[in-house]
Amino acid sequence: MKTIIQILLAIVALGLVYFIYKGIQDPIEFEKAKDARYEQTIERLKDIRKAQLAFKDVNGRFTGSWDTLIHFVKYDSLRNVRKIGELTDSMIEAGLTERRAMREGLLIRDTIRESVLETIFGSSFDPESLKYIPIPDTLAEFTLGANVIVTGSGIKVPVFEAKAHNNIVLRGLDRQFVINMNEQRRLNERYPGLKVGSLTEAVNNSGNWE
Repeated sequence: MKTIIQILLAIVALGLVYFIYKGIQDPIEFEKAKDARYEQTIERLKDIRKAQLAFKDVNGRFTGSWDTLIHFVKYDSLRNVRKIGELTDSMIEAGLTERRAMREGLLIRDTIRESVLETIFGSSFDPESLKYIPIPDTLAEFTLGANVIVTGSGIKVPVFEAKAHNNIVLRGLDRQFVINMNEQRRLNERYPGLKVGSLTEAVNNSGNWE
């Protein structure tokens, strides 16, 4: 009987050690996995921001359409001014302006068109990947939107927003940890996920991780 009790106590002790270990290790593993997914998602949101800013430079607005944004990155181009020569001190002393120096052939300013894809991302980049949240075993898209808001001084400001909820970014991880994280964000009046830009306020196209 004494031996049986000792064995049972040993099993209970091992069980307690296991649960204590899990109680310490599980949050650590969750944070590691969350950080890895957040890092990948943030990099994708930064790419979306680059594409949107280039789109606005060309079109004067942002777009809330993935088809439009991806087509722009694939096929459109950006203006780039090629500069050869600069005004020297002697030119300035002689009263030459840049425009006059250009007329006289002393300076060259050519506007050329360059591919959006190659200029911003590189030819190996897949524009179709912009819309997908980079998480394993799930095909999910970022929510994309564009708007024009009016500031208190009456200025119209084009804005955009791209976001991904934690329920998607952290899909497959410990569900209770995700619920707790979302609730904490809700209590702090923060978006429970990652996003760049805003459809309701001018945030200078910043991300909520910055």
